Amino acid sequence: MKPREKGVFISIEGPDGSGKSTQIENIKDFFKAKGIDFVFTREPGGTAIGERIREIILDKNCKEMDSMTEAMLYAAARAQDVAEVIRPALEEGKVVLCDRFVDSSIAYQGYGRRLGEPVTIINGYAIADCIPDLTLLLKLDPRVGKHRIKEELQDRLEAEKEAFHMEVYQGYLELEKKHSERIFGIDASGSIEEVKKAIYEKLEELLKDRQL
Repeated sequence: MKPREKGVFISIEGPDGSGKSTQIENIKDFFKAKGIDFVFTREPGGTAIGERIREIILDKNCKEMDSMTEAMLYAAARAQDVAEVIRPALEEGKVVLCDRFVDSSIAYQGYGRRLGEPVTIINGYAIADCIPDLTLLLKLDPRVGKHRIKEELQDRLEAEKEAFHMEVYQGYLELEKKHSERIFGIDASGSIEEVKKAIYEKLEELLKDRQL
């Protein structure tokens, strides 16, 4: 993949309970320590419109939501995030760190909901050519990750059955193989420090390549 001319776009992915939130804070500390100007966003969310869409998507009371509706809502939130936050920041030459991006939709809706190729097509319109330079994939058996989240704190997708989460994880593994030039898999079953070390090493490599 040809490096973008301006900015650096990094996304972080992984099944629920893989430790993303903890490592996102570590990544923020990494950039702050180096004095690198960065923008953080999340999906769904990241914008006022996106956050309202997020509330609907993750609401446990929305049990009747159709799978395609779910996929299109994610894509809509993503389109807004790209237009309002991600693309402008990259054009200013900043580093963008995104908690989940298009790979989540392909894994959760494409594989988990079994919608397949239409999810990729929909998101093609949502992101245009805005693809991460690096995607950090935290790899953890969903059967382990799910138990890390208290049942009463689980959102609508986190509360899905084990079979769904296994399909999602398989989707992530397939994406890792397909996009090995961009997606860097990290064993998230180790300690927080071990995972952080692997992430920091990869970030150092990326910054060196981009001369930041």
